[in-house]
Amino acid sequence: MKDYGLENRRFIIAGVAIVIVVTYIIRLFTLQIMSDDYKKNADSNAFLKKIEYPSRGVITDRNGNLLVYNQPAYDIMVVMNETRNRLDTTEFCNTLNITKEFFDSRMETIKNTPGYSRFTQQLFMNQLSDREFSVFQEKMYRFPGFYIQRRSIRQYQYPYAAHVLGDVAEVSPADIEEDDYYISGDYIGKLGVERKYEKQLRGEKGIKILLRDARGRLQGSYQNGALDRRPVAGKNLTLTIDLKLQALGERLLEGKIGSIVAIEPSTGEVLCMVSSPTFDPRMMVGRLRSKNHSQLALDTWKPLLNRSIMGLYPPGSTFKTTQALTFLNEGITSTTTAYPCHRGFYHRGLHLGCHGHSSPIAVVGALSTSCNAYFCWGLYHMIGNRKKYGNVQTAMNTWRDYMVSMGFGYKLGIDLPGEKRGLIPNAEFYDKAYRGSWNGLTIISISIGQGEVTATPLQIANLGATIANRGYYYVPHVVKKVQDEPLDTTYTRRHYTMAESRAYNYVVQGMRSSVLGGTCRALGKYDFMACGKTGTAQNRGHDHSVFMGFAPMDNPQIAIAVYVENGGWGADYGVPIGGLMMEQYINGKLSEESMKQADDFQRRRIAYGTRDR
Repeated sequence: MKDYGLENRRFIIAGVAIVIVVTYIIRLFTLQIMSDDYKKNADSNAFLKKIEYPSRGVITDRNGNLLVYNQPAYDIMVVMNETRNRLDTTEFCNTLNITKEFFDSRMETIKNTPGYSRFTQQLFMNQLSDREFSVFQEKMYRFPGFYIQRRSIRQYQYPYAAHVLGDVAEVSPADIEEDDYYISGDYIGKLGVERKYEKQLRGEKGIKILLRDARGRLQGSYQNGALDRRPVAGKNLTLTIDLKLQALGERLLEGKIGSIVAIEPSTGEVLCMVSSPTFDPRMMVGRLRSKNHSQLALDTWKPLLNRSIMGLYPPGSTFKTTQALTFLNEGITSTTTAYPCHRGFYHRGLHLGCHGHSSPIAVVGALSTSCNAYFCWGLYHMIGNRKKYGNVQTAMNTWRDYMVSMGFGYKLGIDLPGEKRGLIPNAEFYDKAYRGSWNGLTIISISIGQGEVTATPLQIANLGATIANRGYYYVPHVVKKVQDEPLDTTYTRRHYTMAESRAYNYVVQGMRSSVLGGTCRALGKYDFMACGKTGTAQNRGHDHSVFMGFAPMDNPQIAIAVYVENGGWGADYGVPIGGLMMEQYINGKLSEESMKQADDFQRRRIAYGTRDR
């Protein structure tokens, strides 16, 4: 009789044996084929894959002046798997003049770095001096697992344009996670064009495969270098910045908080971008970078903040040009419409003050004298024009659309990280703030660049460029050329505003009249025909001094915005600084009289107190 129980037991045993064999095969396959650790371990027994870093692209100004270049530097790299029980840590620490505590801490940090592998090179110590490198190189054979990695570090030729240039520092774990090009110990642009154009500047890494013997000693290139890959140098950048203009702007804003932005209207190229207080970009180089960066970050005056694109300010009376354009284009006013001004705007118990000038006044005179009442009346009549717009919401959003078309309320798109958008309110904003019950009087202060309206100095300078062009602008940019690449079409397309060129002609007349006998009369001394508009932006403390203008009136070469916090009237700081900057760029130098004036403004200091900024 057949024993079915015995057969079942044999079947079960055979099945278990098959499962064990299959499991073993799968595990072996995983280890040898799929496991990255196994492959690295196997490779590391015979090869050392040494990264060769490319030279980072150099940076020059628009006139070819070298701003940023490279110098050789040396890093110490470690392969953890090769140091086990083979390292005399005392001699190693003495050679590098470091403590045992530093050594232990650094090795532990490396092991806890994301992406760490004990079979690949990890950064132990960076940017050795020539002397440190020489001493270590002589004894390196005594320290198994440690290697010298040659690379280059950034050097900044001048103490200017720190916010534009930015800096380079070691990658963070987030950088490595975001882009697998980087490994621990690599460097990356952190701010400015160094960050924005990182992929063009960094180049492509090379690799050199070295062969080891059975004891791990290097025997030279594998297959005579047939599998090596040479590094590809990064691309050079030519900036739009004019070094001499940038240097003058930084001099003029010493001891002051504010910004100067100058643009070439015909291209959108940023000629200078000054943010004050600033810092010397050469502080952000070498092993002291971290310490210096921490000190700057803790400074209450915020020198790391690029106020030109991050500072949000009331544009003040420079904004009146946008109102004139909107009212003329919408037919709210004509060139002959005159409004009364008896030291201010008075209506239904509301009073908004103004300085003394002739009255009634039309658009050209209102711009020339910076009349508040004219622009208050214009906005009041626009928002309340139910025949044309139907309700205040439609009127408000029409006004908003004009402002947006002129470059306000959204980021302009400059090729620098961190740009802010500013604020242009719309009907929904006020419906929410006033629960649907509001009118032109409620929001009257936006007509003179106060209230809820905020803008960056870049946006104010771009307004000047738009008026200089009589109705269009190019997206402002700080890079003029990338080596072997065409300029991104983002920066070559014209952006037209909603206002017609006819309206711009009258605004230009008003800004020229301001120079001939209005609030910008200090510019009348120059041999080029300047056009300008002052601004005195109200503030909790002393008012901000603002200027926006361009020159010459026809075929303009430069548009500029000057913003000095707590500088008082626009004519106190904004106008004279703007004039000096225009003279420097148009004439290529300052006159003797202007040089003395520049020295005077450089020495001036504004007492800001101790409050944080």
